[in-house]
Amino acid sequence: MCTIRLSKIFILLISFFVLALSSCRKKREGMPKILVFSKTMGYNHSSIPSGIAAIQALGTENNFQVDTTKSSTMFREEILKDYAAVVFLNTTGNVLNHEQEAAFERYIQSGGGFVGIHAATDTEYDWNWYGRLVGAYFESHPPGVAEADFHIRDHDFIATSNFDDDLWVHTDELYNFRKIYEPVNVLIEVDENTYEGGTNGAFHPMAWYHEYDGGRSFYTALGHTDESFSEQKFLKHILGGIQYAIGENYELEYKKAIIQIPPEQDRFSKHSLTIGQFYEPTEMTILPNNDVLISQRRGEVMHFDSESGTLKELVKLDVYH
Repeated sequence: MCTIRLSKIFILLISFFVLALSSCRKKREGMPKILVFSKTMGYNHSSIPSGIAAIQALGTENNFQVDTTKSSTMFREEILKDYAAVVFLNTTGNVLNHEQEAAFERYIQSGGGFVGIHAATDTEYDWNWYGRLVGAYFESHPPGVAEADFHIRDHDFIATSNFDDDLWVHTDELYNFRKIYEPVNVLIEVDENTYEGGTNGAFHPMAWYHEYDGGRSFYTALGHTDESFSEQKFLKHILGGIQYAIGENYELEYKKAIIQIPPEQDRFSKHSLTIGQFYEPTEMTILPNNDVLISQRRGEVMHFDSESGTLKELVKLDVYH
């Protein structure tokens, strides 16, 4: 009986040490660094400089370093690995190419943090992974800016703990959303009865956070106007979101990244096999000896001999039977 109990205790101790070792992550040296990215391929918000200046001031006051860029060439693994969080500040349109998208996915999967401000949801509509990361896509907004009632739904989270009351009256451009990612944790909702032009109905989230694909994501729909970036409540709101995204400032664990960086597009060289002898080819396969089989719409299966450079028909299938 004693032996069985000792064995169980030994197994539990081993499990504890394995868990402790697996969860042991190394913190970066020095203060955290964040990258503020503000490239626009659509509408360009005039408040971007105010937003950059406000985030830089928050960094100085709260001990994190702020780098800024409009260049998507920063989205490379050797650069992103140094940042605890990346802020998409009023980005619009398709701002990253496929290689940069893969690098950013790897960054998040390795434990990186993301902050989206306002038009970050008006970005990368054809990149579904990003849509789930940011939490929704922009659908529309009423003309101009409007004052509205905002309801604080979570006072315990760092980005909304500074609000003393459940009600916050604020003026901003009020986004309507589509494809809201259901797992997000909603922090703030807007009351559509207090302004004209809302289309999301009784549930209209305006700020949220969630863990996604190995990383941390915070988004606020506010931040259209210059005035927003001088309002103390809003500044503490985005500060909390940045601090959540930074987390414990751990070094990234790229061994956890799943997606691979796609190879360079110019890695192939083009060689014409033959000219003028095909009729609407539909499929092709390369054989071990580098010969090629080609099927065509009308049913021909053609064989290209790589050694002689000749093409002949092997068989014609009755595709119209």
